[in-house]
Amino acid sequence: MNKIVNSIEVNGKKITIETGEMAKQSNGSCLVRSGDTAVLVAVVAKKEPDKGKEMQDFIPLTVNYRERTYAAGRIPGGFFKREGKPRDNEVLVSRIIDRTIRPNFPEGWINDTQVSVIVLSCDDENDPDILSVFGTSVALRISDIPFSEPISCVRIGKINGSFVVNPTFNEQKQSELDLLVSGKKDSLCMVEAGANELKEEEMLEALKLAQEEIKKMCLFQEKYKQKEKIPLFQKESIKELEKGVIDFATPKIKEAVTISEKSEREGILDNLKKEITEKYSEQYPEKEAYISCILEDILYKEARALILDKKIRTDGRKYNEIRPIDCKIGVLPRTHGSAVFTRGQTQALATVTLGSAADMQVKDELQEEYKERFMLHYNFPGFATGEPKPERGVSRREIGHGALARRSLLPLLPQEADFPYTIRVVSDILESNGSSSMASVCGGSLALFDAGVTVKSSCAGIAMGLVKEGDKHAILTDIMGMEDHLGDMDFKVAGTRDGITALQMDIKISGLSTELMSNALQEAKVARLKILDNMEQAIAKPRAELSEYAPRIITLQIPQTKIGELIGPGGKNIRKIQEETGADIEIEDDGRVFISSSDKEAVERCKVMVESCTAEVEVGKTYNGRVTRIMNFGAFVEVLPGKEGLVHISQLAKKRVNKVQDVVSEGDELKVKVIEIDNQGRVNLSHKATLEE
Repeated sequence: MNKIVNSIEVNGKKITIETGEMAKQSNGSCLVRSGDTAVLVAVVAKKEPDKGKEMQDFIPLTVNYRERTYAAGRIPGGFFKREGKPRDNEVLVSRIIDRTIRPNFPEGWINDTQVSVIVLSCDDENDPDILSVFGTSVALRISDIPFSEPISCVRIGKINGSFVVNPTFNEQKQSELDLLVSGKKDSLCMVEAGANELKEEEMLEALKLAQEEIKKMCLFQEKYKQKEKIPLFQKESIKELEKGVIDFATPKIKEAVTISEKSEREGILDNLKKEITEKYSEQYPEKEAYISCILEDILYKEARALILDKKIRTDGRKYNEIRPIDCKIGVLPRTHGSAVFTRGQTQALATVTLGSAADMQVKDELQEEYKERFMLHYNFPGFATGEPKPERGVSRREIGHGALARRSLLPLLPQEADFPYTIRVVSDILESNGSSSMASVCGGSLALFDAGVTVKSSCAGIAMGLVKEGDKHAILTDIMGMEDHLGDMDFKVAGTRDGITALQMDIKISGLSTELMSNALQEAKVARLKILDNMEQAIAKPRAELSEYAPRIITLQIPQTKIGELIGPGGKNIRKIQEETGADIEIEDDGRVFISSSDKEAVERCKVMVESCTAEVEVGKTYNGRVTRIMNFGAFVEVLPGKEGLVHISQLAKKRVNKVQDVVSEGDELKVKVIEIDNQGRVNLSHKATLEE
């Protein structure tokens, strides 16, 4: 295959796609460039599905997005000078690509499929995320892997009141919106957003703009010729067995889908599966997987028919009805803040821990290394769904849900100058039946209030669902697990009374119109306000005082030129201050000094000593100093840590002094006034001037 180069312009920036030169043994590959950012995408798949997995109902798809540090001219930090496990951002981008392409494989595609994306070069302007999704679509299109229509991706920002398509990294820092949208030429597939309390109408406007740009990029891809595709697997069909299972199981499944208690419903379905398997074990041996597929199809059809035809949800709720909510705060005595948020059978325990600058998380990202003061960690143990599950590190799902909850709360936190704490929120899911990430948002907001963190306002999250068959559709508020599993959309919206702070949408159908998105956004707003009412009955504003177990922290700003003086030779000065006061001191390169201790008085004493150590001696100012040396002509007095001045013998008293020792001795405290700082920086002091005053 010869090298082919095509390009398209998006918002004034040229995106170039090269095919036919790199990774030629893959099923399909391309190199996507924008500016000096270059991303290689390669897709591979098995020619046939694995034996024994023919009846599985999901695509065995793996997406790996990796950033090589050489792409930004850097060597990895840490002991091992090579890339290790994926960073959180790499996991999140992998999930974005997966969620975008997964619904667009045809039914019957069950072959092992892998998408590999490698960032080869990265400049300071162009984001590799959108290039990765775009390149994945091109690579799949030119491969022999079955894939539906082209898809594309854009990022929308809002700067100075105007929407910007694919903003640069620097522009993103100024933006009050970070919206990533994937879609086809006439519908949306995936949405991921963080916003500074954006109104629903503005969010919809941004989505429409994204759809316009995506359409151009999808039409551009249609010029690529497609290879002959790998045939789809045709599942076996045993008509007699299908009829027997359908006739026997349908009435029982119709009953089961109306049971709201998750464990009871699943118990009935499990027993039904065992009963049918035993019934047909002799006539149809080793067909358990086939029977499971038939039962899953019946459950899918009956649950959706109940919603669309009878207008009843599986647990008896109306379309827009929220499950019962319970909010408890201050549930753990030694944490700095805690809350339990329960919605139906979903329960999140959220805790807040406040720390000093030393507790910030160091993030070693592709572009740069920086420190993060707000962390939100989400844990989903097996017992939350009543399953024995080994814990083998943090899963991709836990990283993704934690990132969504963090994005929801981040815009509401106080500025570091006003609240100089490192903040860690942990959400432990104790029970789950749908939308545990949004329960984490609600629980996290309550726990922050309980901890006394001066957040701007309460924040709540809600998960919306969709069931769509032809022209009929139903938008569901506060979906539970089965509605998520059998429905067509999982649309999570978090925000305050004033607007949206985070958005995430995944769909299982081929695409979603902006009109349906608009309806879902409005329903989500109504639900969010109801949840906020419940939360504010538990706690309406942040506590006035921090927990007695939280450290006391203050921040000082000193000139960068004074950092060395504060530290002292070999750390002598800072060590002395910490030993004398018992407080901890952290110094940042920009001159910020964080002083922390559980003892408030220790913090105040430390503050005085730091200010003294970094202060400049001022002419006309009076100091309480200490005599350090006695000379024939006068006494040297330390007025500030490490800063001495001379009190000439003539300035020791109102009357004539014959010997310095007649007035002061070494180690004495002496009140002095600065009368001059000469052109060589020498400080002249007077004790006599203080006596006259």
